[in-house]
Amino acid sequence: MHGLLGVASGISASAFIWYGAGCFLSKRMVAEFERYRVPGLRKWTGLLQIVAGAGLLAGYVYRPFLLSAAGGLAVMMLVGVGIRIRIRDPWYAALPAFLLMLLNVFIFVRGW
Repeated sequence: MHGLLGVASGISASAFIWYGAGCFLSKRMVAEFERYRVPGLRKWTGLLQIVAGAGLLAGYVYRPFLLSAAGGLAVMMLVGVGIRIRIRDPWYAALPAFLLMLLNVFIFVRGW
């Protein structure tokens, strides 16, 4: 994998591994998941983000990992946008999740 697909995968993998680790290490993330009204999903979300981020990296050598990780992350971010809408966050608060969703849709489609 090279070019734009490789760069996009690297950016997404870095972001999700970072945020996934934050779900375990950051008090701010604990407060955010409480604000989202889903505190019980924080550790699962973090674990899935780390695993999917690693899947994007593994996708450099085995394309099925790339596709399943990017597809799963796109769905996760769609749910994240939905949660932001449900709790009536301003549109700009949902923007990072929306952009990460689009990035992973791009990775999935381009990787296909």
